[in-house]
Amino acid sequence: MPAAAPVAALADLVTGTAASSQALRGTGDWAAPKGGAPTGETATVAQKWVQLTAARAGNLNPVLVNGAGLTLYRFDQDTAKPSKSTCNGDCAAKWPPVTVKPGGRIFLAGVHKSKVGVVKRDDGRLQVTVGGWPVYRFAKDTAPGDTKGQGVGGTWFGVRPDGKKAGVDEAGETPPSGDGGGRNVPAKRVVLFSARSFNVFDKNAKSQLIEGKTGCVDATAPGTASSIVFDGLVKIWSGPGCTGQSKELGALDAENVGGIADLREIGFDNRIGSVKL
Repeated sequence: MPAAAPVAALADLVTGTAASSQALRGTGDWAAPKGGAPTGETATVAQKWVQLTAARAGNLNPVLVNGAGLTLYRFDQDTAKPSKSTCNGDCAAKWPPVTVKPGGRIFLAGVHKSKVGVVKRDDGRLQVTVGGWPVYRFAKDTAPGDTKGQGVGGTWFGVRPDGKKAGVDEAGETPPSGDGGGRNVPAKRVVLFSARSFNVFDKNAKSQLIEGKTGCVDATAPGTASSIVFDGLVKIWSGPGCTGQSKELGALDAENVGGIADLREIGFDNRIGSVKL
């Protein structure tokens, strides 16, 4: 398996969250909710499913987190074309690879299916890839929002929903504090969540990913968004076709650069009817 394999043949991609699909507690990402490298039976049940959610963690936005809300990372010494993991042994103990058993589920919230794959590791396990890059956790991250692995050794970075480095701009530079990588340019990606705090735990949460588009885009489930992630300037409207009341988001000097975990903060909870990129 020299490259990221087609997921359809090896795992089941599911749009939504583990909670909305009623995954069993104590399995998948919930088997190690406080991080660390799972071992024994815990490692076995942890591979039943994994979740990839576009969210905000610390100053990183967007960045992928798993079903327990823990930040996910990529390693510069790996390769994406072809996909190859070079983190084994002691490295894998510090940076547990995100693995899934053959036929296991990968839940997606704010991540396009075309970006997701799997690659066989040297130990035979299937590691999830995003944009071709093998994905890991950091054992020292123990709670949602932790990003202790960001920039470690100059080679480890949070992974974005497209597989690129979180918190690093296109020139490879770390953006100024508070930028979140968006800068004062139109957003290329917006994710609407029907739950607050970016959809990580709500069992009924749904999401809408908007990318590769410009202009006005109607919400597929208008009036249901309670949180939003964006990577640049975006304008939200209360009505379809960019009508009704509106608010501009995403400027560098805004308090909520990159995302708003609770749209009640700006009086727009369950009110978004359309967005303009």
